Amino acid sequence: MGIDCGTSAIRVCAINDHRELLGLTASELTAQSPRAWQQALTGALKELLAVVPAQSVQSIAVDGTSGTVLVCDTKGKPLSPAIMYDDASHANQITKLAADQAPVARSATAGLPKILYLAEQISAGTSCIIQHQADWISGWLADHYGFSDENNALKSGYDLQQRCWPEWLQQLLPGSMQLPEVLIPGTSTGTAGEFLQSLGLNADTRIVAGTTDSTASFLATGVTELDCGVTTLGSTLVIKQLCEDEIIDARRGVYSHRLGKKWLTGGASNTGGKVLNQYFSPQELGRLSEQINPHLESGLDYYPLLNRGERFPVNDPEKTPLLSPRPQQDHEFLHGLLESIANIEKNGYHALNSLGTKHIKQVVTAGGGAVNNVWNGIRQRVLGCPVTLAAQTEAAFGSALLAKEGSRLFCLLYTSDAADDEYNVLLEVVG
Repeated sequence: MGIDCGTSAIRVCAINDHRELLGLTASELTAQSPRAWQQALTGALKELLAVVPAQSVQSIAVDGTSGTVLVCDTKGKPLSPAIMYDDASHANQITKLAADQAPVARSATAGLPKILYLAEQISAGTSCIIQHQADWISGWLADHYGFSDENNALKSGYDLQQRCWPEWLQQLLPGSMQLPEVLIPGTSTGTAGEFLQSLGLNADTRIVAGTTDSTASFLATGVTELDCGVTTLGSTLVIKQLCEDEIIDARRGVYSHRLGKKWLTGGASNTGGKVLNQYFSPQELGRLSEQINPHLESGLDYYPLLNRGERFPVNDPEKTPLLSPRPQQDHEFLHGLLESIANIEKNGYHALNSLGTKHIKQVVTAGGGAVNNVWNGIRQRVLGCPVTLAAQTEAAFGSALLAKEGSRLFCLLYTSDAADDEYNVLLEVVG
């Protein structure tokens, strides 16, 4: 079973041993808080378990929005609100860092500045644990908190090369504030707790370390080629591409996650579906898209943002939205928005290519925007390569793959040399 905690809903899916989708449910998020996550997840799980027998569930993985953090006590009780992934109000905390510290976590919306802010808010001597969104939900399902994964921990200052929390970060936090134990995604963290057992799941159902929503979306596509890009068109625009070496460029907002012996490189722009939804309902987006010829240029040059600030392909907290002039016809305005987002996507892949990734020969698309065929046609024209829809576009499906395979998934799909001794040992351990 895979659980995707997104910006507007929680989605849950189940797959069988053949990676076939057995069911997918969603429950709207009315707010972003641990209580709201619990309520939405409960609804989505109950709906899915009406189709999938509860006792057949063997393992569960959770993905969440990267950079969403909170503080809880050792029993999971929240001691702070959840500070969301797009909250840039604590960027001033970055001044506490030396120039060479945490290059990936220095962005205004990363988890690290939020953690440093929370460290100032917690009463002296209060024992507490830092948790990312996926961590806390996984902990609730297992009645066991204090774990994270390498993907969610990256933007909180975790050192992927040394695979540890750096000493300088621990020195910035009070002794009573505990950083989570970081595991390879898919590693078991516990078993089904009281809540899951009340729904009929077996007590030995495994809970495994999860991942971020964009990484889960990548996993769902099944892409393993270095010259194939993956774009997730969700609330934000996220692009990912596999490469042999770690790439980091803070000026452009580029960072890398470990995937086996390879690296998943990319970035996340603040443009995307949130901007479109500000102007059009889903029904309007569908109707107006039908009036657009994707083979023609719009003649408009926008930079669609809701607020000041951009993360990728340029990391500029002062980047201003550009959404004018607005044509009288709504479909022309939408044409300009879709084309401008496609141009940002193109610039993103050009940025990755200039830093060492292979030139893309194809782009696979996931996320809610992937179903807009007109947008895909515009993107294909702008990107200059085939744009296809992923067979599976749901992040929850990627998390379900992670739950099924455990950390073997990273070894089986993303290892350069199948005979590598280190990974043969790892495969044996996680078996």
